[in-house]
Amino acid sequence: IGDPAGTYPIFDATGSTIAPGRWNTPGSPLIYTSEHYSTALLEKLVHGSGRLPPNQHYIEITIPRGLSYEVFSQPSLPGWDTMPATVSQGFGETWCLDRRSVILLVPSVVARLDCNVLINPAHPEFS
Repeated sequence: IGDPAGTYPIFDATGSTIAPGRWNTPGSPLIYTSEHYSTALLEKLVHGSGRLPPNQHYIEITIPRGLSYEVFSQPSLPGWDTMPATVSQGFGETWCLDRRSVILLVPSVVARLDCNVLINPAHPEFS
């Protein structure tokens, strides 16, 4: 969910370098997405003003078969869901800079059974 004609279009990671999220620092640009519309909407409301601006659009992304991905394992990183988010940001920064995969599936803190999908725009498979 985003504003395709806004300052930071949907597939542009500039916004994440200015206002880093749970999984990145200013030095590691990421594109934050979600597996489901409901999770994307919830994340948008929680991290915004509690209201969805009228210019927001929902898009579906089809991930081609064979694209590299990694699934984050919660037990492997205690404190990933705490604030400040230094633990999860450290993990995300390493994943991003090492370019281990183009996609990282991580749990949503606000909807624990759902996943957010992080896209690394610096990865060679991103296009």
